[in-house]
Amino acid sequence: MADEHVTASGASLTYPMQCSALRKGGYVVIRGFPCKVVNMSTSKTGKHGHAKVNMTALDIFTGKKYEDIVPSTHNVDVPNVTKTEYQLIDISDEGYMSLMTDNGDMKEDLKLPEGEIGEQIKEGFENDEELLVTVLEALGHEQAMSFKISK
Repeated sequence: MADEHVTASGASLTYPMQCSALRKGGYVVIRGFPCKVVNMSTSKTGKHGHAKVNMTALDIFTGKKYEDIVPSTHNVDVPNVTKTEYQLIDISDEGYMSLMTDNGDMKEDLKLPEGEIGEQIKEGFENDEELLVTVLEALGHEQAMSFKISK
């Protein structure tokens, strides 16, 4: 197994899955990027055998569109995607968020996301609202994807 696909704990960042078993809404690695499948179609077997799966997917972090055509019997990498909610404690001057897990552990290495979500999180924090930030992690990359005001 390649070193780039293993976490510090030894858990794999991806696992193989037969292409024909993928479903719309599932995750797949295309050109090294973790993506969510938005469209799939299968072509019939041709003169030389294999049916092909044509998939369109969006990068889960940037929203960039990727397309790939893979024989349906081949394996593709599926990223291990985890979603975690943290309570926002503070935002540093450099734009790093201080987040707390349910068990009280602190996480201070995550930057405020670019764009509208980041601005909304900062605005909510400045208005003294108690925010829960949802962080998505895949292929060793973490990013705050959404937030909600906790009651």
